[in-house]
Amino acid sequence: MIPFLDLKAINAQYRDELVSACTRVIDSGWYIGGAELAQFEHSFAEYCGTEFAIGVANGLDALILTLRAWIELDKLQEGDEVIVPSNTYIASILAITANNLKPVLVEPDLNSFNIDPNKIEEAITDKTKVILPVHLYGQLADMPAIMDIAKRHNLLVLEDSAQAHGASMDNKKSGNWGDASGFSFYPGKNLGAVGDAGAITTNDSELADTLRALRNYGSHEKYKNIYQGVNSRLDEIQAAMLSVKLSHLDTEIMHRRKVANSYLEGINNPAIILPTHEDEDSSHVWHVFVIRCEQRDALQAYLADNGVQTLIHYPIPPHKQQAYKEWNDLSYPISELIHKHVLSLPIGPTLLLEDVKKVIQLCNEFKL
Repeated sequence: MIPFLDLKAINAQYRDELVSACTRVIDSGWYIGGAELAQFEHSFAEYCGTEFAIGVANGLDALILTLRAWIELDKLQEGDEVIVPSNTYIASILAITANNLKPVLVEPDLNSFNIDPNKIEEAITDKTKVILPVHLYGQLADMPAIMDIAKRHNLLVLEDSAQAHGASMDNKKSGNWGDASGFSFYPGKNLGAVGDAGAITTNDSELADTLRALRNYGSHEKYKNIYQGVNSRLDEIQAAMLSVKLSHLDTEIMHRRKVANSYLEGINNPAIILPTHEDEDSSHVWHVFVIRCEQRDALQAYLADNGVQTLIHYPIPPHKQQAYKEWNDLSYPISELIHKHVLSLPIGPTLLLEDVKKVIQLCNEFKL
């Protein structure tokens, strides 16, 4: 079986470095909020081109706490509207409702899968305070256009960069476009921890300071609590693991691009719609390689029967989820089409190019 993503093989490449880092933490006797966290936060901020990176427990917390911090700083209040793509993973929307803010779903561009800037402008009301673009599948949303809209309407921008570590546009990386950005380091991400982890990047010192307190029970100083915070800390072992993985990220991205380019050049079945090519001013990191096919389920079964594992990102759009049953009767036709037709082919930094050739051959031979 050609796996969709082989996490064991990915981490095996760096086993000695990971074990050494883990041993260093164990022997230090310091496991929360120490030198490993400080080093990773510094390195990740430098990598993204931002002033600050604040480690948290996971990617969802990164989004929740950023919105919460803006509420604490009186930049938002409960009931304000946040524009968000209608075809995102549900975490983007959970972060909004967790803060008693109102999600306003906006359809994506069918070719890029990312939020359509033209539709953003149409959705803005006097209650709109934030745009939350999601860099879906590893490709940046149209950030120059989104930032222009935000500036004209005096809106905050929170990037959801959970799938876009290292992606860039106009030589500016994901996490350095908006007022803040949330990252996930879930093991399957391009920069994945050996467990759960997340971070927030920003150039706003006041926001960074507030986030450091919120992640730590609302406290900067032990037993003195400024906010009603939470426990959402990136621990020392995960920070050490991530420092190792960060040093190899660009090399892994290069291999992902080789795989993606092979798919783009090799798959020519008219029943399969390929993702859009990156242009000269953007840099896709191919967290997943997503095709569209009207016979998606048949194609997935065919590939499985021939030893290829694929996944669907994502089978059910947020507005059709039971968690948001009040939206179930709403219609977002582009999102519904995407969720019905998309299929993610194997991709990853250890995927053999001979296996890529087999996937291409099978895709081209697929017939109903």
